[in-house]
Amino acid sequence: MADGKLSPENYAVLGSGNIGLAPFERKVQPRQGRMDMRDTLGVLLAGGAGERLFPLTRDRAKPAVPFGGHYRIIDITLSNCINSGLRRVFIMTQYKALSLNRHIREGWTGIVAQELGEFFELMPPMQRTGSNWYMGTADAVYQNIYSIGSEQPKYVIILYGDHIYKMDYSRMLKQHKETKAEITLATLPISPDEAKQLGVVEVDKNGEVLCFQEKPASTTFRSPTNPNAVDASMGIYIFNTEVLLKALIADAEDPNSKHDFGHNILPNLLGKKKMMAYSFVDENKQQALYWRDVGTLDAYYDANMDLCSVSPIFNLYDKSWPIRTRVRQYPPAKFVFGEPGRSGMAVNSVITAGVIISGASVSNSVLSQDVRVNSYSNVDASIIFSHVNIGRHCRIRRAIIDRDVHIPEGTVIGFDPVEDKRHYFVTPSGLTIVTREASLFENPVEPEFLQRY
Repeated sequence: MADGKLSPENYAVLGSGNIGLAPFERKVQPRQGRMDMRDTLGVLLAGGAGERLFPLTRDRAKPAVPFGGHYRIIDITLSNCINSGLRRVFIMTQYKALSLNRHIREGWTGIVAQELGEFFELMPPMQRTGSNWYMGTADAVYQNIYSIGSEQPKYVIILYGDHIYKMDYSRMLKQHKETKAEITLATLPISPDEAKQLGVVEVDKNGEVLCFQEKPASTTFRSPTNPNAVDASMGIYIFNTEVLLKALIADAEDPNSKHDFGHNILPNLLGKKKMMAYSFVDENKQQALYWRDVGTLDAYYDANMDLCSVSPIFNLYDKSWPIRTRVRQYPPAKFVFGEPGRSGMAVNSVITAGVIISGASVSNSVLSQDVRVNSYSNVDASIIFSHVNIGRHCRIRRAIIDRDVHIPEGTVIGFDPVEDKRHYFVTPSGLTIVTREASLFENPVEPEFLQRY
């Protein structure tokens, strides 16, 4: 950057619909002894409806949406918790949480030592403090204030279950303690044009937060370490427990509050409590910082497509930072037939267990468990959820197919936008979403079965 120009390796990857470009000097910090987090309680907010991901969130919460074939979105944050040594976590669910609750219960609660006081505890709205469902992020935590107090943590870290990134929370806790902060919020550099998508902060040269703006239309804030960048809040906060509980009680008594951390809790504490910014240290080990809000269909699609590339930006294969999930028992993936015009093959794709590609071709796609692609079909640049059966002679391009869908023989998707809109959900960018009502039955069935009735 000596000539003042920005090269691609100095950009931060965001993705709230687009790739955010933020100039920064990457800080490479060697891993040292991890800060003990046994005095810290994690509160993971996972109750979002995810309206911008509709129709994928029609029947499931946003954190439960599949990602990378093998995972759910929430698995990324939960893996960060495990890898950071954070093993006491309340997971607050609300919206259409059946599949999410089952995923957590069967895949995550058994990997911590409950006899040592460790837990991943599901916390649906209990209405202990009133008759309302969660009315905002701060209200979700407030409604569980007694449960938080019963654990008697010294610190509480607030997390969200719908972002894709790798972060060692113990690094952030270490800075929180060393600076004697009462509140610390994680930040990353973005371009000023991206500020309207996130909360942004004004930080002095010592890292103390001076001002906070939640998704401003424009901002004059600039990072003290880079005049071309803005420090954006990642929605990750560490509070001294006493500070948090008092702030939640005061917010709950305010009838004009939105009961939201970004809109209310943090601005109300500015100037009253010591609030520090923590510069995001990326454990993804790439040249560009990676943090994605996969809150739109296009951003979600792009993040999955990145995984299919030869050298994906988000590395799922780093053994030093494993991404965990609920593992189901399926047979290995299988590719059959090698005849001219009928070869089972996949190129530049993520293929998971239980998949059978039978005389079909798959390219640049993500296939979840128990998918069957039958002979003479072609799938390109698509995301296929689990238990999907694609019939013979189908052509599918730039589509997301929800679970339990049967695609009849000869179906063409992604080539004629006008025709697609008659049957499916199509985004302005031309991405086609196929949901379960496209099937006669929710579970895959053979065409011959339908002909018998």
